[in-house]
Amino acid sequence: MEGIGVIVLRSLGSIAMLFAITRILGKKQISQLSFFEYVTGITLGELAGFLSTDIEAHYLHGVVALGIWFVVPFLLELTTLKSKWLRHFFEGKGTVVIRQGRVLEHHLKKERYTADELMEQLRTKSIFQVADVEFAMLEASGELSVLLKKEKQPLTPGDLGLKMGPDKLPHTVIVDGVVDESELAASSLTREWLNKQLAKINATADNVFLAQIGDQNKLYVDLYDDSKGISLEKPQVELISTLRQCTADLDSFANSATDLNARIKYEQTASALRDVLKQLSGGGKSTNGTE
Repeated sequence: MEGIGVIVLRSLGSIAMLFAITRILGKKQISQLSFFEYVTGITLGELAGFLSTDIEAHYLHGVVALGIWFVVPFLLELTTLKSKWLRHFFEGKGTVVIRQGRVLEHHLKKERYTADELMEQLRTKSIFQVADVEFAMLEASGELSVLLKKEKQPLTPGDLGLKMGPDKLPHTVIVDGVVDESELAASSLTREWLNKQLAKINATADNVFLAQIGDQNKLYVDLYDDSKGISLEKPQVELISTLRQCTADLDSFANSATDLNARIKYEQTASALRDVLKQLSGGGKSTNGTE
C-alpha cells in the first residue's frame, strides 16, 4: 500500500509538471508541430511515465531530465523566433511543388513526396486536376497550400462589384439553458430583447440548448426538443438590399453598353429583378434604388 501511495504522489507531480511545461511551450496542434517538437513531446511523456512508476529511481533525477527536455526546446523556440536562418534550419521551410499547372518533380524528390501523396492532398481540397492549380507549396508542417488559377477560383461578391458589409462575430448567448450575460452585453442587446425573440418560437432560455446572435442580429436557436420546429428570422432585408444593388449595376451596364444585344440583355435582367423585388416588398411598392 505504501508503494501505491508513492506512485500516486509521483504521478500527480508528473501531471502537474507536464501541464506547466505544455502551457509554457505554447499552443500548437499536432499537425503544426515540427518533427523535433513531436519527438520532444513523446519523450516528455515517456519521462513522466517512468517518473511516476519507477519508484526505485530517485525522483529528483527524473525531474532534472524533464527540466532539460523542457529547457532546451524552449530556448530553441526563443532563438528561432529571432533568427530566420535558425528557424529554417530547425523547422524547415515550404517547398514549391506545382507552378502554373506543372508539377516540379525535382522538388517532390527532394521532399521525398510521391505523386500519389500529392494527388491525395489535392483531392482533400476538392481539386482533381493539376492543370487547375496556379501555385502549390508543401509547407514545413506537411500541409499543402494551393492557389487555383484565376478562372478556376470561386466567384465572390467582389468579382461582381458588390459591396458587402463587414461580418459580425457571432455571440453565443445561451449554452445548456443558461444565458451568458457577458456575451449578451457584447452583442449590444438586452435580456428583454432575447426573451421577446424566444417568445416568438414559444421557447424560454431553459428550453434552449444553444443560441447564437449573428450578423444583422439574427438569432439562431437550437432547442433540446429537436422535434419542435424553429422559426428563424429570414434575412429578407439583406436580400432586398443586394438585389437592389444588382439592379442598379445592371442599369449602369445597360447605359454604358455599346452593343445593342448586350444592352437589351442587361435591361431584361434588371426588369426581372425588379419584378422579384416587387414580390418581396409586397407587390405594389416601388423597389428600385430611387425610392
